Amino acid sequence: MSTAINKYVYCIVTKRFDNKIYVNWSKKEIVDRVNQIEHELVREALRKVRIDRGIEITFLSDIPAEGSGLGSSSAVTVGVLNALYHLSNVNPSAEKLAREAVDIEVNILKKPIGIQDQYACAFGGLRFYKFSRTKVTSAILGINDGLLEDLDNSLMLFYTGRTRKSGAILTGLNGSLKDKAKIKLNLKTKKLAQSGYRAVATGRIDKLGELLGQAWGIKKQMAAGITDPEIDAMYARAVNAGAIGGKIAGAGGGGFMMLVVPWENRVAVRKALKKYREVPFRLEPEGSKIIFNYRNN
Repeated sequence: MSTAINKYVYCIVTKRFDNKIYVNWSKKEIVDRVNQIEHELVREALRKVRIDRGIEITFLSDIPAEGSGLGSSSAVTVGVLNALYHLSNVNPSAEKLAREAVDIEVNILKKPIGIQDQYACAFGGLRFYKFSRTKVTSAILGINDGLLEDLDNSLMLFYTGRTRKSGAILTGLNGSLKDKAKIKLNLKTKKLAQSGYRAVATGRIDKLGELLGQAWGIKKQMAAGITDPEIDAMYARAVNAGAIGGKIAGAGGGGFMMLVVPWENRVAVRKALKKYREVPFRLEPEGSKIIFNYRNN
């Protein structure tokens, strides 16, 4: 069960008068051929859409674009695919964007990641996903506006102050799947997701907080580097101040901590975590979308 939030990666693409390829991110790349592009997500997206020259791509982001735990790399992949397809007069489905983003990140680039971030970015909304070896299905959680507002008002997000490279942690997690004890922990996490679906569907926001706390307890046992004394202390201060539960988003080791906090305890939690930057947010009902389209054909 996951949701998109209203923090965005913006991707701007435009055709160039010349045949060069410009990519503007934390670096500025100017190359003649796709295989010369250092930004591997952009490089593979261009290959997918079959654009090989005369284009400029620029990225802007509301949050750190790497190591945040909020799926920013998948937002980049889904977003640039969406923009490139529209530049080519193609309107891709959310399923196509998610599937091709997974292919780029997991199959082509061999990143040790899962496949839920790509679907959350492509589809948006608060959804319940089921993953099998051959397909992914999802369903929007059909809860009323009042309950959605309650959920929105119960979630708090704090930046730990550091990003991290998720590769080493995720490689450790993948390796742990050969351990029978760790497999049992993963199956417990699966049951927690199912329980979370029922909790939200029945308006039990407090129960969701408890389940997130349980999931965090399980996750910390899965691999080295997921937590450390500072993160544990940060979480303990939040709970002592009135948070019901929560977890570090993504692989762990840094990035953002999400908490479920009753409205009457939000001020106390904010005070307890005053050394950390709070990032206000709302749930985002839509996935990747084109907000401006100027066809310069």
